[in-house]
Amino acid sequence: MPALTFFSPVVATTNIIEVFDRCDTIDKVIVAGLGIFSLVAWTIMFGKNSELKRLRHLNYTFEVHLRDQRTLLDLPESFRDQRTIPFADLFADAVEAYWRAAAIAKEQGTQNSRAPLEHAENAIQRAIARQTLRYEASMIFLASIVSGAPFIGLLGTVWGVMEAFSSIAVQQTAGIQQLAPGVSGAMLATIAGLIVAIPSVFGYNLLLSQTRRMVTELENFASSLADRIELEVK
Repeated sequence: MPALTFFSPVVATTNIIEVFDRCDTIDKVIVAGLGIFSLVAWTIMFGKNSELKRLRHLNYTFEVHLRDQRTLLDLPESFRDQRTIPFADLFADAVEAYWRAAAIAKEQGTQNSRAPLEHAENAIQRAIARQTLRYEASMIFLASIVSGAPFIGLLGTVWGVMEAFSSIAVQQTAGIQQLAPGVSGAMLATIAGLIVAIPSVFGYNLLLSQTRRMVTELENFASSLADRIELEVK
């Protein structure tokens, strides 16, 4: 009776450090640069997410507090000293612009009650633009990493393949020893570019949706603020 022979599968493992060691200088620089971009992208994503959540909570707290007030134009200065809160920044600009225009109108002896309101509305629009830029800060750099990382990885791929063919041309042999460094560098650069780009694109889209929602909330608050000031003046 023939003896049974058992074959144990051989599992090949890839050591990234060894692959990186086999790369040439250009591919090493590209992979290292992509590693730095990855750290920067994760730092931006975590930091921006935390900042937006904090600002949203501050906005909500300020709006609830402001809603409980009977009047807006005569509130104490402490309400206008919270410039780090986006909603408070809008409120401060609107009230200060209103009283500044009202004082000028009084000095000139004009009775146009609409002028201070228009100044307040213009101040609100400027504050919206300023706070929108604040919400979107660092997003451009993250978008650049999302779009640029795959191309940088592709550059490393093309360079590695070119290096592999150059080795064959010089040594006139097509052995694995000649191909390995260039091909390893090409594949590693491709993987590095995708590792940077894939998480970054998901993070960017998530942050972009949060930013758009908060800009909409900012515009809604601005509209409500303008309405309350107008009703109060009437």
